[in-house]
Amino acid sequence: MERSIKQFETHRIDAVKAASRLMLASGTTTPRVGGVGECTIHIIDDDCDIEDICQKIETMGEIKKTWEFFKRDAAMIRDADALLIATSLRSLNDPSDINCNMCGKLVCEYMREKEKLPKKDDIAFTGPLCTFRATNIAYAVDGMVNQARNLGIDYGVYWSLGAAAISMGILPKETGFALGVAISITEKSPFRDIPENYAQINQRSMNDRMINRLWPQFRSIYS
Repeated sequence: MERSIKQFETHRIDAVKAASRLMLASGTTTPRVGGVGECTIHIIDDDCDIEDICQKIETMGEIKKTWEFFKRDAAMIRDADALLIATSLRSLNDPSDINCNMCGKLVCEYMREKEKLPKKDDIAFTGPLCTFRATNIAYAVDGMVNQARNLGIDYGVYWSLGAAAISMGILPKETGFALGVAISITEKSPFRDIPENYAQINQRSMNDRMINRLWPQFRSIYS
């Protein structure tokens, strides 16, 4: 029985790795506006690396009030088996030169000349960005999410994950915008049916509270 349980866990992790790579393939081959490659997708499936990102997201959630929901995101992402982060590499410094005006400028050259926001803790993305190019990331995420649906993989999409990855410097330096997709192969999706205060009340926190509270009493009684 013990061997069967370990084998199931091994196969489950193998399924996570296979699914994440198929999602990367699908996100990579989705059509881009103009047919130009400008997005990359990065897989993070090491537990320690996932924890590092979650701690960064929690730290960012304390910076300003509008980011308080980051803590809730971190609680969900911490239960993920793998993360995929899609980047937009050309939206920061290489506008599309079609003068679409989506960024609020009359011509693309004005966006090039506009001074970028400073790299500070309370700034997620150092825009202005070429909005036309940044929207290409939606195609990549759609490809990944569509593949997850086909494979029956639970998923969640988080911009807090992309912002944290940029802040940590684990993405290509030209990344102007990033979105993250967390995936899980478990019996219950960690990304659905989540209460608002999930950052405080979740399975991990409740287990910690129960063990920390009851174990000393149990040990003192039966020792």
